[in-house]
Amino acid sequence: MAAHDKVIAISIAALLREFAAYMREHRGSPENTIRKKITHTEEFLEFLRHRGRRVVDLRLSDLDAYVIKRAKRYAPVSVCDVCSTLRSFTRFLRASGRIPVDLAPSILSPVVRKGERPHRALPWSDVRRILRAIDRSTACGKRDYALLLLMSTYGLGAGEAIRLTLEDIDWRAATLHVVRPKTRVEFVLPLLPEVARVLVDYLRHGRPAYARTRHLFVQMLVPHGPLSCSSAVRHQLVKHARAAGVSAPYLGSHVLRHSHASRQMELGTPAKLIGDILGHRDPDSTSAYLRVATERLRQIALPVPR
Repeated sequence: MAAHDKVIAISIAALLREFAAYMREHRGSPENTIRKKITHTEEFLEFLRHRGRRVVDLRLSDLDAYVIKRAKRYAPVSVCDVCSTLRSFTRFLRASGRIPVDLAPSILSPVVRKGERPHRALPWSDVRRILRAIDRSTACGKRDYALLLLMSTYGLGAGEAIRLTLEDIDWRAATLHVVRPKTRVEFVLPLLPEVARVLVDYLRHGRPAYARTRHLFVQMLVPHGPLSCSSAVRHQLVKHARAAGVSAPYLGSHVLRHSHASRQMELGTPAKLIGDILGHRDPDSTSAYLRVATERLRQIALPVPR
């Protein structure tokens, strides 16, 4: 790396640390939110560097160009997240005296209509095909099978699953302790026999014996640290879906969560119970799954007029 590039990298790292401290101390942002916004900001700063622009010379046209670029690759909801980060970052730049004008009010997000698109879920048969396609003869396969089985059985999000620790499993009481990443709300789930057997197999024959972390799911390469982000889960899900011959327009880390909720809705599980398990505070969040519960919708369909 050239000396000039090293100076730029050090300067960007210092700027990001200051931005993180600003969000933590002045905005009260949770750590998960801070990490996400720092990732978005790093990508934006790289975009500026390729345009030959400095932060102190930031213009609204730079922000518009970046949002347009993101909109070509990401869904409107994801672009809204990016715009939220840009507003936070430009407020920080103004508060720290780096730019003379507050650009945040001029950063417009795409319009996302509530309920415009149902959650993207897989047919339950495809979920089972993915699980069957995992090679459980390897340590990595045992880990992936246990991880994806947990997510599809309980509707756990990737963030909840990768934060599980060895202490979260109560073998005597046959329960699983889970913490919501954003709200820090804690709840307990029954440890189903099939899930327990799979976890035992992973812990005895898959999880590295010398892993220093207490996290349940760890990387298979030294130093065997915990799975750090939801993208690691997505990578494994896409790999095993490809092996199973399952194709879908979207295979994000939350697709198993949505598939679980849709499956429960199909089986007639009360929406309130599904919402409680998923951690929904607003009933409308759970009602979104009705749009993909096709079998139940057929039962209430009106006859076609002749």
